[in-house]
Amino acid sequence: MTASADTRTEDSDETSAQAVRAAMQAGYLDLARAVLYREYLIFVRYPANAVGGIVISVFFFGLLFYGGRMLAGQAITDSIEGIIVGYFLWSLSVGAYQSISNDIGSEAQWGTLERHVMTPFGFAPVAFCKGVAKVVRTFITSTVVLAVMLAITGTTLQLNVLTVVVVASLTIASVLGLGFAAGGVAVLYKRIGNWLNLLQFGFIILISAPVFELGWTRVLPLAHGSALLQRAMVDGTRLWQFSAIDLGLLVGVPAGYVLLGYVVFQYTTRRARRLGVLGDY
Repeated sequence: MTASADTRTEDSDETSAQAVRAAMQAGYLDLARAVLYREYLIFVRYPANAVGGIVISVFFFGLLFYGGRMLAGQAITDSIEGIIVGYFLWSLSVGAYQSISNDIGSEAQWGTLERHVMTPFGFAPVAFCKGVAKVVRTFITSTVVLAVMLAITGTTLQLNVLTVVVVASLTIASVLGLGFAAGGVAVLYKRIGNWLNLLQFGFIILISAPVFELGWTRVLPLAHGSALLQRAMVDGTRLWQFSAIDLGLLVGVPAGYVLLGYVVFQYTTRRARRLGVLGDY
Protein backbone atom coordinates (compact mmCIF):
# COMPACT_ATOMS: atom_id res chain seq x y z
CA MET A 1 0.00 0.00 0.00
CA THR A 2 2.80 2.38 0.90
CA ALA A 3 4.64 1.73 -2.35
CA SER A 4 1.41 2.25 -4.32
CA ALA A 5 0.70 5.49 -2.50
CA ASP A 6 4.23 6.71 -3.10
CA THR A 7 3.86 5.91 -6.81
CA ARG A 8 0.62 7.87 -7.04
CA THR A 9 2.24 10.79 -5.23
CA GLU A 10 5.20 10.77 -7.61
CA ASP A 11 2.85 10.61 -10.60
CA SER A 12 0.87 13.54 -9.21
CA ASP A 13 4.03 15.55 -8.61
CA GLU A 14 5.26 14.80 -12.12
CA THR A 15 1.92 15.85 -13.60
CA SER A 16 2.02 19.10 -11.63
CA ALA A 17 5.61 19.73 -12.72
CA GLN A 18 4.63 19.17 -16.36
CA ALA A 19 1.73 21.58 -16.01
CA VAL A 20 4.05 24.21 -14.54
CA ARG A 21 6.60 23.70 -17.34
CA ALA A 22 3.84 23.95 -19.95
CA ALA A 23 2.62 27.20 -18.40
CA MET A 24 6.15 28.61 -18.35
CA GLN A 25 6.66 27.67 -22.00
CA ALA A 26 3.39 29.31 -23.07
CA GLY A 27 3.89 32.50 -25.02
CA TYR A 28 1.95 35.73 -25.17
CA LEU A 29 0.07 34.42 -28.20
CA ASP A 30 -1.24 31.57 -26.04
CA LEU A 31 -2.21 34.08 -23.37
CA ALA A 32 -4.08 36.24 -25.88
CA ARG A 33 -5.84 33.19 -27.33
CA ALA A 34 -6.92 31.98 -23.88
CA VAL A 35 -8.19 35.41 -22.83
CA LEU A 36 -10.11 35.89 -26.08
CA TYR A 37 -11.68 32.45 -25.69
CA ARG A 38 -12.64 33.29 -22.11
CA GLU A 39 -14.31 36.49 -23.29
CA TYR A 40 -16.15 34.54 -26.00
CA LEU A 41 -17.44 32.05 -23.43
CA ILE A 42 -18.68 34.84 -21.17
CA PHE A 43 -20.42 36.45 -24.15
CA VAL A 44 -22.23 33.30 -25.31
CA ARG A 45 -23.05 31.90 -21.88
CA TYR A 46 -24.67 35.12 -20.68
CA PRO A 47 -26.48 36.35 -23.80
CA ALA A 48 -29.15 38.20 -21.81
CA ASN A 49 -26.49 40.49 -20.33
CA ALA A 50 -24.88 41.09 -23.74
CA VAL A 51 -28.21 41.89 -25.39
CA GLY A 52 -29.15 44.06 -22.42
CA GLY A 53 -26.08 46.23 -22.96
CA ILE A 54 -27.03 46.77 -26.61
CA VAL A 55 -30.65 47.58 -25.70
CA ILE A 56 -29.56 50.13 -23.07
CA SER A 57 -27.18 51.84 -25.53
CA VAL A 58 -29.89 52.06 -28.17
CA PHE A 59 -32.39 53.30 -25.57
CA PHE A 60 -30.16 56.17 -24.49
CA PHE A 61 -29.46 57.12 -28.08
CA GLY A 62 -33.19 57.13 -28.76
CA LEU A 63 -33.68 59.53 -25.84
CA LEU A 64 -30.89 61.72 -27.19
CA PHE A 65 -32.22 61.72 -30.74
CA TYR A 66 -35.97 62.06 -30.23
CA GLY A 67 -35.62 64.30 -27.19
CA GLY A 68 -33.18 66.49 -29.07
CA ARG A 69 -35.53 66.78 -32.05
CA MET A 70 -38.32 67.90 -29.74
CA LEU A 71 -36.11 70.58 -28.17
CA ALA A 72 -33.79 71.65 -30.97
CA GLY A 73 -35.63 70.48 -34.08
CA GLN A 74 -33.68 71.09 -37.28
CA ALA A 75 -30.40 71.68 -35.41
CA ILE A 76 -30.30 68.04 -34.33
CA THR A 77 -31.20 66.82 -37.81
CA ASP A 78 -28.43 68.89 -39.40
CA SER A 79 -25.77 67.53 -37.06
CA ILE A 80 -27.04 63.96 -36.71
CA GLU A 81 -24.03 62.41 -38.52
CA GLY A 82 -21.63 63.93 -36.03
CA ILE A 83 -23.83 62.87 -33.11
CA ILE A 84 -23.92 59.27 -34.34
CA VAL A 85 -20.14 59.11 -34.80
CA GLY A 86 -19.58 60.72 -31.40
CA TYR A 87 -21.97 58.32 -29.67
CA PHE A 88 -20.32 55.36 -31.41
CA LEU A 89 -16.88 56.46 -30.24
CA TRP A 90 -18.19 57.17 -26.74
CA SER A 91 -19.60 53.64 -26.42
CA LEU A 92 -16.26 52.22 -27.56
CA SER A 93 -14.38 54.44 -25.10
CA VAL A 94 -16.53 53.47 -22.13
CA GLY A 95 -16.06 49.79 -22.98
CA ALA A 96 -12.27 50.20 -23.28
CA TYR A 97 -12.05 52.14 -20.03
CA GLN A 98 -14.23 49.77 -18.04
CA SER A 99 -12.51 46.72 -19.49
CA ILE A 100 -9.51 47.20 -17.21
CA SER A 101 -10.60 49.51 -14.40
CA ASN A 102 -13.85 47.72 -13.50
CA ASP A 103 -12.46 44.26 -14.21
CA ILE A 104 -9.56 44.72 -11.80
CA GLY A 105 -11.94 46.08 -9.18
CA SER A 106 -14.14 43.03 -9.60
CA GLU A 107 -11.17 40.67 -9.35
CA ALA A 108 -10.14 42.34 -6.09
CA GLN A 109 -13.69 41.99 -4.74
CA TRP A 110 -13.92 38.32 -5.74
CA GLY A 111 -10.56 37.53 -4.17
CA THR A 112 -8.99 36.29 -7.42
CA LEU A 113 -6.63 39.18 -8.00
CA GLU A 114 -3.54 37.44 -6.62
CA ARG A 115 -3.86 34.69 -9.24
CA HIS A 116 -3.04 37.26 -11.91
CA VAL A 117 0.04 38.36 -10.00
CA MET A 118 1.29 34.77 -9.69
CA THR A 119 1.09 33.97 -13.41
CA PRO A 120 4.38 33.52 -15.33
CA PHE A 121 3.41 36.46 -17.54
CA GLY A 122 3.00 38.98 -14.75
CA PHE A 123 0.03 41.06 -13.64
CA ALA A 124 0.22 43.86 -16.23
CA PRO A 125 0.32 41.69 -19.41
CA VAL A 126 -2.64 39.60 -18.21
CA ALA A 127 -4.66 42.70 -17.34
CA PHE A 128 -3.79 44.32 -20.68
CA CYS A 129 -4.76 41.21 -22.69
CA LYS A 130 -8.07 41.00 -20.84
CA GLY A 131 -8.67 44.66 -21.62
CA VAL A 132 -7.95 44.16 -25.32
CA ALA A 133 -10.27 41.13 -25.42
CA LYS A 134 -13.08 43.19 -23.94
CA VAL A 135 -12.40 45.95 -26.47
CA VAL A 136 -12.85 43.40 -29.27
CA ARG A 137 -16.22 42.43 -27.79
CA THR A 138 -17.14 46.10 -27.39
CA PHE A 139 -16.32 46.69 -31.06
CA ILE A 140 -18.83 43.99 -32.02
CA THR A 141 -21.63 45.30 -29.80
CA SER A 142 -20.96 48.94 -30.72
CA THR A 143 -21.11 48.05 -34.40
CA VAL A 144 -24.56 46.57 -33.82
CA VAL A 145 -25.59 49.75 -31.99
CA LEU A 146 -24.22 51.83 -34.89
CA ALA A 147 -26.31 49.87 -37.39
CA VAL A 148 -29.44 50.41 -35.29
CA MET A 149 -28.69 54.14 -34.96
CA LEU A 150 -28.36 54.48 -38.72
CA ALA A 151 -31.64 52.61 -39.20
CA ILE A 152 -33.48 54.76 -36.64
CA THR A 153 -32.31 58.06 -38.07
CA GLY A 154 -32.26 57.06 -41.73
CA THR A 155 -28.68 58.36 -41.97
CA THR A 156 -25.87 57.04 -44.15
CA LEU A 157 -22.19 57.25 -43.32
CA GLN A 158 -18.96 56.55 -45.20
CA LEU A 159 -17.94 53.25 -43.62
CA ASN A 160 -14.55 52.30 -45.01
CA VAL A 161 -13.79 49.33 -42.77
CA LEU A 162 -9.99 49.67 -42.77
CA THR A 163 -10.05 53.38 -41.98
CA VAL A 164 -12.74 53.17 -39.30
CA VAL A 165 -11.18 50.18 -37.51
CA VAL A 166 -7.65 51.63 -37.51
CA VAL A 167 -8.66 55.14 -36.46
CA ALA A 168 -11.14 53.97 -33.82
CA SER A 169 -8.74 51.37 -32.39
CA LEU A 170 -5.87 53.85 -32.05
CA THR A 171 -8.23 56.46 -30.61
CA ILE A 172 -9.57 54.27 -27.81
CA ALA A 173 -6.05 52.98 -27.04
CA SER A 174 -5.51 56.20 -25.07
CA VAL A 175 -8.57 55.36 -22.98
CA LEU A 176 -7.16 51.87 -22.44
CA GLY A 177 -4.14 53.59 -20.91
CA LEU A 178 -6.40 55.60 -18.62
CA GLY A 179 -8.15 52.37 -17.64
CA PHE A 180 -4.76 50.87 -16.81
CA ALA A 181 -3.98 53.75 -14.47
CA ALA A 182 -7.45 53.65 -12.92
CA GLY A 183 -7.16 49.88 -12.40
CA GLY A 184 -3.89 50.34 -10.55
CA VAL A 185 -5.43 52.99 -8.31
CA ALA A 186 -8.35 50.62 -7.66
CA VAL A 187 -5.91 47.92 -6.53
CA LEU A 188 -4.40 50.35 -4.03
CA TYR A 189 -7.51 52.13 -2.75
CA LYS A 190 -10.19 49.48 -3.51
CA ARG A 191 -13.63 51.13 -3.50
CA ILE A 192 -13.31 54.14 -5.82
CA GLY A 193 -16.06 53.18 -8.24
CA ASN A 194 -17.81 56.56 -8.09
CA TRP A 195 -14.65 58.37 -9.15
CA LEU A 196 -14.00 55.87 -11.93
CA ASN A 197 -17.53 56.27 -13.28
CA LEU A 198 -17.27 60.06 -13.16
CA LEU A 199 -14.43 60.03 -15.69
CA GLN A 200 -16.68 58.36 -18.27
CA PHE A 201 -18.73 61.54 -18.60
CA GLY A 202 -15.52 63.46 -19.23
CA PHE A 203 -15.13 61.41 -22.41
CA ILE A 204 -18.05 63.35 -23.89
CA ILE A 205 -16.11 66.60 -23.49
CA LEU A 206 -12.96 65.05 -24.98
CA ILE A 207 -14.83 63.61 -27.97
CA SER A 208 -16.47 66.95 -28.74
CA ALA A 209 -13.31 69.04 -28.14
CA PRO A 210 -12.74 71.71 -30.84
CA VAL A 211 -9.48 70.23 -32.12
CA PHE A 212 -9.18 72.42 -35.20
CA GLU A 213 -9.86 75.64 -33.27
CA LEU A 214 -7.71 74.76 -30.23
CA GLY A 215 -4.63 72.91 -31.42
CA TRP A 216 -3.42 71.99 -27.92
CA THR A 217 -6.43 69.73 -27.45
CA ARG A 218 -4.87 67.28 -29.94
CA VAL A 219 -2.73 65.84 -27.13
CA LEU A 220 -5.77 65.02 -24.98
CA PRO A 221 -7.19 61.48 -24.99
CA LEU A 222 -9.82 60.87 -27.70
CA ALA A 223 -9.83 64.46 -29.00
CA HIS A 224 -7.62 64.12 -32.08
CA GLY A 225 -8.85 60.63 -32.96
CA SER A 226 -12.44 61.78 -32.65
CA ALA A 227 -11.83 64.57 -35.17
CA LEU A 228 -10.24 62.13 -37.61
CA LEU A 229 -13.04 59.61 -37.15
CA GLN A 230 -15.58 62.34 -37.94
CA ARG A 231 -13.72 63.12 -41.15
CA ALA A 232 -13.53 59.42 -42.03
CA MET A 233 -17.15 58.49 -41.38
CA VAL A 234 -18.89 61.74 -42.37
CA ASP A 235 -16.66 63.14 -45.13
CA GLY A 236 -15.34 59.82 -46.43
CA THR A 237 -11.64 60.60 -45.88
CA ARG A 238 -9.50 57.48 -46.22
CA LEU A 239 -6.63 56.54 -43.92
CA TRP A 240 -3.96 57.29 -46.53
CA GLN A 241 -5.49 60.73 -47.18
CA PHE A 242 -4.68 62.06 -43.72
CA SER A 243 -1.53 64.13 -43.37
CA ALA A 244 1.64 62.70 -41.85
CA ILE A 245 1.20 64.98 -38.82
CA ASP A 246 -2.36 63.71 -38.24
CA LEU A 247 -1.25 60.09 -38.49
CA GLY A 248 1.75 60.74 -36.25
CA LEU A 249 -0.47 62.23 -33.55
CA LEU A 250 -2.99 59.41 -34.01
CA VAL A 251 -0.27 56.88 -33.14
CA GLY A 252 1.89 58.92 -30.75
CA VAL A 253 -0.77 60.29 -28.38
CA PRO A 254 -2.35 56.89 -27.56
CA ALA A 255 1.11 55.33 -27.19
CA GLY A 256 2.01 58.01 -24.66
CA TYR A 257 -1.14 57.43 -22.61
CA VAL A 258 -0.72 53.65 -22.67
CA LEU A 259 2.87 54.07 -21.44
CA LEU A 260 1.75 56.52 -18.76
CA GLY A 261 -1.05 54.18 -17.64
CA TYR A 262 1.39 51.26 -17.50
CA VAL A 263 3.81 53.26 -15.31
CA VAL A 264 1.01 54.26 -12.92
CA PHE A 265 -0.29 50.68 -12.85
CA GLN A 266 3.14 49.26 -12.01
CA TYR A 267 3.74 51.87 -9.30
CA THR A 268 0.38 51.41 -7.57
CA THR A 269 0.45 47.61 -7.67
CA ARG A 270 3.99 47.53 -6.26
CA ARG A 271 2.96 49.94 -3.53
CA ALA A 272 -0.06 47.75 -2.75
CA ARG A 273 2.28 44.77 -2.38
CA ARG A 274 4.61 46.68 -0.07
CA LEU A 275 1.65 47.74 2.07
CA GLY A 276 0.27 44.20 2.08
CA VAL A 277 -3.13 45.22 0.69
CA LEU A 278 -2.94 43.54 -2.72
CA GLY A 279 -5.35 40.75 -1.82
CA ASP A 280 -7.41 42.71 0.69
CA TYR A 281 -10.82 44.20 0.02
